Amino acid sequence: MTIRKPILAILLLIALPSIGWAHKPSDSYLNIMLTPDAVAVRWDIALRDLEYALGLDKDGDGTITWGELRARQQAIAAYALAHLNADTAGTACAPQAERHAVENHGDGAYAVLFFDWNCPHPTAPLNLDYRLFFDLDPLHRGLVQARVNGETQTAVLSPENPRLTVQPGGLGVWRQFAQYWREGVWHIGLGFDHLLFLLTLLLPAVLYRDGDGWRPAPDLRTVSLAVAGIVTAFTVAHSITLSAAVLGWISLPSRLVESAIAITVLLAALNNLYPLVRTRRWLLAFGLGLIHGFGFAGVLAELGLPSRTLGLALAGFNLGVECGQLAVVALLLPLAFALRGSWFYRRGALQLGSLSVAAIASFWFLERI
Repeated sequence: MTIRKPILAILLLIALPSIGWAHKPSDSYLNIMLTPDAVAVRWDIALRDLEYALGLDKDGDGTITWGELRARQQAIAAYALAHLNADTAGTACAPQAERHAVENHGDGAYAVLFFDWNCPHPTAPLNLDYRLFFDLDPLHRGLVQARVNGETQTAVLSPENPRLTVQPGGLGVWRQFAQYWREGVWHIGLGFDHLLFLLTLLLPAVLYRDGDGWRPAPDLRTVSLAVAGIVTAFTVAHSITLSAAVLGWISLPSRLVESAIAITVLLAALNNLYPLVRTRRWLLAFGLGLIHGFGFAGVLAELGLPSRTLGLALAGFNLGVECGQLAVVALLLPLAFALRGSWFYRRGALQLGSLSVAAIASFWFLERI
């Protein structure tokens, strides 16, 4: 066993580079300004996604230079606009007056496409049909901010929900609540660092430490109380920092937050292998969970928050995250409890599982820092 553990860690470090930025799924940012005379659009699209779709790195050296990007500007515009359509009153809007730029976001460089839509009925509702990268990546999201008559409307477009109608009345508050709730559930499912942190904390919840070894917990009530304490502490912690960050009370650099989240996952895994916090693991969940709230806040900031319904959007997203967490617990707890007395669980799930998580978290930290 002592020989296999480091070998497994090395293999994981080699085999898992594709999930290095696990907290940041593919997305683009579509900003639309509607006035009585024009529809102005700014569209930020990640270079890593365009490279996958179009092959921008001509010399294959792993770096997209400004010259390589400029040479493919027309191809980028043609590809993007072929996957985004707009109409008013059933008549298509024609894009015109394109110009290009590059912008750095927290997760890398983005190509920025500016253009105007020439719409035949500028006062009618604007209907969008968004299909960018859906054929290549079903997890891609289009994050839309539309400004109409001084109000901001936000939406998240996906393969299941690719259409949006932008109109002066905007979305109802409960539709916005439901939308942010869905994104909260979706994010906890795809936010692998948050998910691994929670799972790593829960792995020893069906056991207790007796001397130098793990023993199965005596009953389901004991296990349920331990799990409830961990989940509640994590929820309270990330809700505090999520709210503080979204309200502008605290602001931290994205790279620092993402690196710190990787460290929390690593510490949780190491505590399973070399237990320092043996009881009251809810304290560990609370202390490290404070950092995860800043990660959730970064996601919300990029989704775009409607100022008039900020509290409702924040509540919807947070509730969605909690529902996602409860779904994970509901799936994990019965299986873990049933297997808690087996060698497979103590050696395979807890020890080798925690070692694997430590290796993944180390890779995340090295890449993010």
